[in-house]
Amino acid sequence: MHEAVTPLPAPTMKSTSLTRALPALIIALASLTLCPGCVLLLVGAGAGAGTVAYVRGELSDNVDYGIEAATRAAAKAVEQLHLVKVSERTDALLGVIVARTGDDKKVEIRLERVGDSVTRIRIRVGTFGEQPLSQALLDKIHSDL
Repeated sequence: MHEAVTPLPAPTMKSTSLTRALPALIIALASLTLCPGCVLLLVGAGAGAGTVAYVRGELSDNVDYGIEAATRAAAKAVEQLHLVKVSERTDALLGVIVARTGDDKKVEIRLERVGDSVTRIRIRVGTFGEQPLSQALLDKIHSDL
Protein backbone atom coordinates (compact mmCIF):
# COMPACT_ATOMS: atom_id res chain seq x y z
CA MET A 1 0.00 0.00 0.00
CA HIS A 2 1.10 3.45 -0.82
CA GLU A 3 0.46 6.45 1.35
CA ALA A 4 -1.09 9.49 -0.20
CA VAL A 5 1.34 12.36 -0.60
CA THR A 6 0.03 15.78 0.22
CA PRO A 7 1.45 18.47 -2.07
CA LEU A 8 3.22 21.42 -0.46
CA PRO A 9 1.37 24.70 -0.58
CA ALA A 10 2.51 27.14 -3.25
CA PRO A 11 4.86 29.82 -1.91
CA THR A 12 3.12 33.00 -0.93
CA MET A 13 4.22 36.46 -1.96
CA LYS A 14 5.29 37.16 1.62
CA SER A 15 7.67 34.19 1.88
CA THR A 16 9.09 34.84 -1.61
CA SER A 17 9.84 38.49 -0.76
CA LEU A 18 11.51 37.47 2.48
CA THR A 19 13.58 34.86 0.66
CA ARG A 20 14.78 37.51 -1.79
CA ALA A 21 15.44 40.16 0.87
CA LEU A 22 17.26 37.90 3.34
CA PRO A 23 20.61 37.70 1.45
CA ALA A 24 20.68 41.48 1.00
CA LEU A 25 19.97 41.97 4.70
CA ILE A 26 22.75 39.56 5.69
CA ILE A 27 25.23 41.34 3.40
CA ALA A 28 24.21 44.76 4.76
CA LEU A 29 24.64 43.65 8.37
CA ALA A 30 27.99 41.99 7.61
CA SER A 31 29.25 45.16 5.91
CA LEU A 32 28.53 47.16 9.07
CA THR A 33 31.01 45.01 10.97
CA LEU A 34 33.62 45.56 8.27
CA CYS A 35 33.11 49.33 8.13
CA PRO A 36 32.41 50.56 11.67
CA GLY A 37 33.14 54.17 10.66
CA CYS A 38 30.10 54.05 8.38
CA VAL A 39 27.70 53.59 11.26
CA LEU A 40 25.73 56.63 12.34
CA LEU A 41 26.17 57.65 15.95
CA LEU A 42 24.18 60.53 17.38
CA VAL A 43 25.01 61.91 20.79
CA GLY A 44 23.47 64.91 22.52
CA ALA A 45 25.98 67.72 22.91
CA GLY A 46 26.25 70.52 25.42
CA ALA A 47 23.68 73.26 25.90
CA GLY A 48 22.91 75.18 22.74
CA ALA A 49 25.40 73.21 20.67
CA GLY A 50 22.87 71.04 18.85
CA THR A 51 23.70 67.48 17.95
CA VAL A 52 27.07 65.86 17.36
CA ALA A 53 27.02 63.33 14.52
CA TYR A 54 29.71 60.84 13.53
CA VAL A 55 28.87 59.66 10.02
CA ARG A 56 31.12 57.80 7.58
CA GLY A 57 34.26 58.75 9.46
CA GLU A 58 33.43 62.44 9.88
CA LEU A 59 32.50 64.12 13.16
CA SER A 60 30.17 67.09 12.75
CA ASP A 61 28.80 69.65 15.21
CA ASN A 62 27.30 73.14 15.18
CA VAL A 63 28.58 75.67 17.71
CA ASP A 64 27.02 78.96 18.75
CA TYR A 65 30.04 81.06 17.76
CA GLY A 66 31.06 82.94 14.63
CA ILE A 67 33.48 81.42 12.15
CA GLU A 68 36.42 83.60 13.33
CA ALA A 69 36.16 82.44 16.95
CA ALA A 70 35.60 78.81 15.92
CA THR A 71 38.63 78.88 13.59
CA ARG A 72 40.85 80.32 16.34
CA ALA A 73 39.65 77.61 18.74
CA ALA A 74 40.29 74.87 16.15
CA ALA A 75 43.83 76.14 15.49
CA LYS A 76 44.47 76.20 19.24
CA ALA A 77 43.10 72.64 19.61
CA VAL A 78 45.50 71.42 16.89
CA GLU A 79 48.39 73.01 18.81
CA GLN A 80 47.25 71.62 22.18
CA LEU A 81 47.08 68.07 20.80
CA HIS A 82 50.58 68.45 19.33
CA LEU A 83 49.49 67.97 15.73
CA VAL A 84 51.63 69.47 12.97
CA LYS A 85 49.67 72.19 11.18
CA VAL A 86 50.18 71.93 7.40
CA SER A 87 47.89 74.73 6.26
CA GLU A 88 45.16 77.08 7.40
CA ARG A 89 42.92 79.21 5.24
CA THR A 90 39.79 81.10 6.12
CA ASP A 91 37.38 83.65 4.71
CA ALA A 92 33.97 84.94 5.75
CA LEU A 93 32.21 81.66 4.89
CA LEU A 94 34.71 78.82 5.24
CA GLY A 95 37.77 77.89 7.23
CA VAL A 96 39.94 74.82 6.61
CA ILE A 97 42.79 73.63 8.83
CA VAL A 98 44.89 70.69 7.63
CA ALA A 99 47.27 69.00 10.06
CA ARG A 100 49.15 65.70 10.45
CA THR A 101 49.33 63.29 13.36
CA GLY A 102 52.55 61.75 14.65
CA ASP A 103 51.91 58.69 12.48
CA ASP A 104 51.31 60.97 9.45
CA LYS A 105 47.51 60.70 9.24
CA LYS A 106 45.85 63.70 7.63
CA VAL A 107 43.52 65.69 9.89
CA GLU A 108 41.11 68.09 8.23
CA ILE A 109 38.93 70.51 10.18
CA ARG A 110 36.35 72.35 8.08
CA LEU A 111 34.47 75.25 9.59
CA GLU A 112 31.41 76.49 7.69
CA ARG A 113 29.43 79.63 8.47
CA VAL A 114 25.81 78.65 9.09
CA GLY A 115 24.71 82.02 10.49
CA ASP A 116 26.14 85.14 12.11
CA SER A 117 26.84 83.28 15.31
CA VAL A 118 26.62 79.62 14.25
CA THR A 119 29.44 77.59 12.72
CA ARG A 120 29.39 73.98 11.57
CA ILE A 121 32.58 72.09 12.45
CA ARG A 122 33.49 68.94 10.48
CA ILE A 123 36.49 66.84 11.50
CA ARG A 124 37.97 63.91 9.57
CA VAL A 125 41.09 61.98 10.57
CA GLY A 126 42.68 59.81 7.89
CA THR A 127 40.79 58.26 5.04
CA PHE A 128 38.18 56.34 7.00
CA GLY A 129 37.98 58.46 10.13
CA GLU A 130 39.20 57.95 13.67
CA GLN A 131 36.48 58.81 16.16
CA PRO A 132 38.58 59.09 19.36
CA LEU A 133 40.95 61.72 17.91
CA SER A 134 38.08 63.53 16.17
CA GLN A 135 36.21 63.68 19.48
CA ALA A 136 39.33 64.88 21.35
CA LEU A 137 39.73 67.71 18.83
CA LEU A 138 36.07 68.67 19.14
CA ASP A 139 36.27 68.61 22.95
CA LYS A 140 39.34 70.92 22.84
CA ILE A 141 37.56 73.26 20.41
CA HIS A 142 34.56 73.45 22.76
CA SER A 143 36.79 74.16 25.76
CA ASP A 144 38.59 76.94 23.86
CA LEU A 145 35.38 78.70 22.83
